[in-house]
Amino acid sequence: MTPGVRRATTGSPKAADGWAGGYAMCHRTRLAAATTLALLAVPGRAADGVVDDGSIVVTGRQTDALTLPAITGSRLGLTPLETPASIATLDGDAIRRRGDLTIVEAVTRAPGVTTGANPGNGGTALVVRGFSGQGSILQLYDGIRLFPVAGTITFPTDPWTVDRIEVLNGPASVLYGQGALGGAVNVLARQPHPDRFVADGELQFGSQNTVHAGAGIGGPLADKLSFRADASYRRSDGYVDRGRSTSYALSAALRFAPTETLSLTLRDDYGDQRPIRYFGTPLIDHRLDERNRGKNYNVDDAQLHYQDNRTTLTLDWTPTPAVTVSNAAYRLTSKRLFKDLESYFYDDDTGRVDRFDNLGIVHDQTQYGDQGTVRWSVPLGRLKNDLVVGFDVNSIKLVYSNDFGSDPQADSVDPFDFSPGVFFDTQGIAPRYRTQTTEYAVFAEDRLKLTDQVSLIAGVRTEHDQVGRWNTAYAANGATSETPAYPNGQDKVLQNTTYRVGGVYQPVPTVSLYAQYSTGVDPLGTLTTFTTNATQFFFTNATGEQVEVGAKVGFLSGHGAATVAAYKITKHNLVAQRTPDSPVEQIGARSSRGIEASVALDLAAGFGLDANGTVLDARYDDFVSGGTSYTGRTPANIPETSVNLYLRYDATRRLQVRGGLRYIGRSFSDDANTFRVPGYVVFDLGLTYAITRSIAANVHVENLTDKAYATTTYNDEQWILGRPRSVDMSLTARF
Repeated sequence: MTPGVRRATTGSPKAADGWAGGYAMCHRTRLAAATTLALLAVPGRAADGVVDDGSIVVTGRQTDALTLPAITGSRLGLTPLETPASIATLDGDAIRRRGDLTIVEAVTRAPGVTTGANPGNGGTALVVRGFSGQGSILQLYDGIRLFPVAGTITFPTDPWTVDRIEVLNGPASVLYGQGALGGAVNVLARQPHPDRFVADGELQFGSQNTVHAGAGIGGPLADKLSFRADASYRRSDGYVDRGRSTSYALSAALRFAPTETLSLTLRDDYGDQRPIRYFGTPLIDHRLDERNRGKNYNVDDAQLHYQDNRTTLTLDWTPTPAVTVSNAAYRLTSKRLFKDLESYFYDDDTGRVDRFDNLGIVHDQTQYGDQGTVRWSVPLGRLKNDLVVGFDVNSIKLVYSNDFGSDPQADSVDPFDFSPGVFFDTQGIAPRYRTQTTEYAVFAEDRLKLTDQVSLIAGVRTEHDQVGRWNTAYAANGATSETPAYPNGQDKVLQNTTYRVGGVYQPVPTVSLYAQYSTGVDPLGTLTTFTTNATQFFFTNATGEQVEVGAKVGFLSGHGAATVAAYKITKHNLVAQRTPDSPVEQIGARSSRGIEASVALDLAAGFGLDANGTVLDARYDDFVSGGTSYTGRTPANIPETSVNLYLRYDATRRLQVRGGLRYIGRSFSDDANTFRVPGYVVFDLGLTYAITRSIAANVHVENLTDKAYATTTYNDEQWILGRPRSVDMSLTARF
């Protein structure tokens, strides 16, 4: 490769997204490999399958949570058995017992979910049902959507503050809006406990000088007032050179309930992250070389820094047993800094690694809005009927800064012995444009019970999105000016209506058979950073639909649960170019079809098993770019098989031993499927011993066999590696 020339990549991070920009966001990743408390979530609040009897070490099977409400799959308060969709819930205590370090690590234990996280997308992108990234997998916090900037989200920050995570597989646009064709992930925070004081904490130390300290307390302050407060600090030296990372999270909630039917909750969450400044490891001679497994090719003074702060006021009111009113108003600020040398390529001719792509970017984002619903239980004649209607209003202001006018930084270094150097910037990071995005939507959902066994559920949402963008120009005298980015100064307006209809048949209360048809909408790139390209100004959102059938079964008196779902999703209106000289058109299509299954069992003699897996076929049905056809190919970084298997053995009431296996199938780092990324299997072990009823010692062994593997890729032959064999020890307490 010629120094000073940027090599075409599968997507540079954090850049102003869109196929026509020079810096398209890539959906690639780092997942620090599955950690070790073994027992994963299954649909319903299944997690590690335990019952808490007050001891810090809990044994036995949790009551079958297929019958507990899951708010992410429906606004009607339905349980997973009553909902015609695939829903999984990961319990927060189970997440912390496993030792999961990030939200992504936790959520990828759910059926059909794998990672798409890398530093460019804030370390949060996911892959569900053959679709990836924040443009197709919607992320929510307490039921309110998070709007990404250039495919990047950095909130929430820490599993310590999580009560549970709910995952809805399949289109969620009818519930939450555009950007949800593959699914939605809802992180639900710990809430105040109005009846009793609770306190818990953790001190952890492990491999790579990994440290975690977390504490939380909550309970009643007065007769009608309760609170919850949590704090968490994490640091690590990392598993590559100069891999240090730090983060802390603070969370507090105050709940005022003047009556049994009315409550107000004020909540504030703050996160500060300086993640590992690692963008992957280049292959040597087209394969992973153990000699550079621990090398970091970023510059010495690279910077990654994320700060997020969200404040929310929530009202819940039940004026009558048949009516429930809810409203949540919020404000979220996000400030992100990226300053890195990000792309690395091994040159076969020189035997050296070429480094390039010196990118400096700042996101300064403010998101605020309001969401309200009213739910009625209104009989239709003799038939039981539940109806919810609501609105959703959001406004997002963004100032986007970068150094894209800088002279390029490019050098060639010895793969195994080199000086990292420093960041090169002749332009300076300065505001380049700002955007104002306004969204408003109205929605409704209804369930009609035809009999005690048969229900019909339907929903509809109409959404209006408007994006204004103004480019910043700099004069020789230092003065700045703004010009509208769109033709004739117009704002970009997008309008879509999506709907869902499904049926549920329950021959007995613990068995559910369902079928569903749903539609969805994905943006072209990211809504808040819509491209300046004049042709794209006239494009619409991509649209899609899904057909899904499935079954959910609870058995063995709550000691067993199983689910299976089969689906097909098709996405239309992809941007394609038939030949290098032909116009760009919105004519492409891609699809995914597959099967997901899960089972959880509480076995005899203290044994428990949790397992899930998925097999899918993701492909481009009709997609041509620059005259090259990708039809029939698998989209980049989409694993088509995955399995999670976990065993638990309750040796005594004080001692629990766990073992886990995670398998991720092969994928490709490019749409042409030229560069194959091997699948991998990672084994984990865990042990917990109760020193007292309130204090326990834990040992987690991650990646037992020290497997070298890529969690994802960043460019064709630049792999982001998983965590090597690691041992973490901790003391946990609960009072």
